Amino acid sequence: MTQSVVLVTGAATGIGALTVRSLAKAGHVVYASMRDIAGRNAARVRELRDWGFANGADVRVVELDVLSQASADAAVASIIADRGRLDAVVHNAGHLVIGPTEAFTPEEIAQVFDTNFLGAQRVNRAVLPVLRRQGRGLVLWVSSSTVRGGFPPFLGPYAAAKAAMDSLAVSLSYELARFGIETSIVVPGAFTAGTEHFPKAGKPADSDTAAAYARYDGLLDQVGVRLSELSPPESDPAAVGEEIARIVSLPHGTRPFRSVVDFIDDGAAEVTEVAERVREQFAHRIGIADLLKVNA
Repeated sequence: MTQSVVLVTGAATGIGALTVRSLAKAGHVVYASMRDIAGRNAARVRELRDWGFANGADVRVVELDVLSQASADAAVASIIADRGRLDAVVHNAGHLVIGPTEAFTPEEIAQVFDTNFLGAQRVNRAVLPVLRRQGRGLVLWVSSSTVRGGFPPFLGPYAAAKAAMDSLAVSLSYELARFGIETSIVVPGAFTAGTEHFPKAGKPADSDTAAAYARYDGLLDQVGVRLSELSPPESDPAAVGEEIARIVSLPHGTRPFRSVVDFIDDGAAEVTEVAERVREQFAHRIGIADLLKVNA
């Protein structure tokens, strides 16, 4: 395994924090990015640094707000100044919102897209010039099984933003292949425990419209109970971080385009199998099959 320098966005909590630890334990140099590292996330920074010291892992924290292009540019510039290169970026930053779709204003939905979709594009605009100059690299996206699997109601803005991000990842994969830049999309299924994803979910400000959906009260709790019943004992979001670390550690040119980590089986893996076959066949039909893989 070749040691990689990896930037992980949204690394303060959840899958991002777990991914940082998995990558570091695998021997990579990991830059865990988060907002306000001297303020509200200072305790998390100390915890991560203590963990790195205790485990002999090379973990570093960098300030990065995906809502700011200047912040993304500065974060990547600091990594290059520190290490001289960047081998991979993990697009993990995101925010879940829950509620009746009607109750979200267009401005609130735009904020969801700003974090979950445009945030990745800001980071790309900072990272991709570096990877293109190097002639190799990996862009790894943390998608969601909501893009292709079954999911309950009241996730409308979040699911739409994740679908947009996933589509962007596919389109960019073709545009980056001739630069030697690989794309991998990791697709987590539903996890009912092990992260703060649901407890920290946003809600619509329009409480009156949300209240009009009272006939659905308790539905998400009911779904949560059923998902917990469907989850096997080994269902742990740490498995997502382990899969990301496995992919990053693979030799250049051999990484999978898409990998589903789903213990509940919401159908995303089945749909992906068909969709990837169709995508590859169409690429051959229109003469761009060389863009499906980078040269090893």
